[in-house]
Amino acid sequence: MTGPGYGRAFALWRNEAPQWQSYTHHAFVEGLRRGDLPRATFLHYLRQDYVFLIHFARAWALAAAKADTLAEMQAASATVHALVHVEMPLHVQICAQAGIDAAELEATEEAPANLAYTRYVLEAGYSGDFLDLMAALAPCVLGYGEIGARLAGSGGAYAGWIETYGGAEYQALCHDVGTLIDGALLQRLGPDWAGLPRFARLTQRFATATRLEVGFWQMGLEGA
Repeated sequence: MTGPGYGRAFALWRNEAPQWQSYTHHAFVEGLRRGDLPRATFLHYLRQDYVFLIHFARAWALAAAKADTLAEMQAASATVHALVHVEMPLHVQICAQAGIDAAELEATEEAPANLAYTRYVLEAGYSGDFLDLMAALAPCVLGYGEIGARLAGSGGAYAGWIETYGGAEYQALCHDVGTLIDGALLQRLGPDWAGLPRFARLTQRFATATRLEVGFWQMGLEGA
């Protein structure tokens, strides 16, 4: 299963995640591609995703705290910046255009699928190390990059959302995160990291986070 060039670890992880195709080609994603996803459904998802990104940014900040090198700290902090200054403002802008102001957006009640995913990622960081966090975070960061790249140029009602993740800035971030993960594995586990039991456990963590991503799309599709 060929994917974008976001690094060796990502390529291995995605090929071992049983639900990767279900995640990146979910009916919600295909509705974005065609432009026929109901607007109310998209706004429900967007509000939940805004709450998700708050916790996701905290997880990346935790990654900076668990980093071993300056380069890892810089990459993690750059991702926090992208989340807080690029993705979240996009959510605020789109919701404001639909009549949902910032206060209402901030007051969004988390759906169970949102709680399950965000707390799983944070728990990976609290109980594990930098590698555990990367495996739990990667499906979202790199999966959205893969989706954005595939949907780029689709046009339609959700062209703005698609361009955010398919655009050069976000794609560069995905390449940087892939390089970060490969470097972290090499530094901690050595050159033969792909054959170690630890990497197999990280692969399972990636697969679990992917399964939770499928649940998040389904939550968005089913609406409030």
